[in-house]
Amino acid sequence: MEWLKERFLSNMNRHPDISWDQVESLLEKDSDARESLEWMEETGGMPDVLQRDDYQIVFVDFSNEEPAGRRSVCYDEQARLARKKNAPGDSAMALAARHGLTLLDEEDYRALQESGDFDLKTSCWLLTPDDIRNSGGALFGEKRYGHIFIYHNGADSYYQVRGFRCKLILPLSEKGNA
Repeated sequence: MEWLKERFLSNMNRHPDISWDQVESLLEKDSDARESLEWMEETGGMPDVLQRDDYQIVFVDFSNEEPAGRRSVCYDEQARLARKKNAPGDSAMALAARHGLTLLDEEDYRALQESGDFDLKTSCWLLTPDDIRNSGGALFGEKRYGHIFIYHNGADSYYQVRGFRCKLILPLSEKGNA
């Protein structure tokens, strides 16, 4: 995973309190995490660490726009299967889960946007609260005019410019035992 090391070391501003040795040590012990990160990279995500707290390392997609290999999907399988015509081949939630990943939620998305300008031409499905999803909707985010916008859409919709970003969380240590 030399590509990950190179990206990590080139972007220390994203994770100033975490060393590559810490990351490498965690990844050496977790082949599933390595596979998840490789899939993120293969689909165009450009994963790197987005530091969130003292107890975990959070990897997210840092590609400028939605990863090209993860577009044109509806939100989840329920929505995909409910489409009467032109159902996409997959859903964001199902694809992420198959690779041991989760979608970014609104807080993650805002944290990502604090470190740069992402999704200026594309939009990103976001992990959606149950009350919105149970009503048939799903959230997505994008950045336009220098502002982060969080919108809603029918969960069964899909667009060529809407995809999803993933996150992978690895614990650094148990809380209280740092």
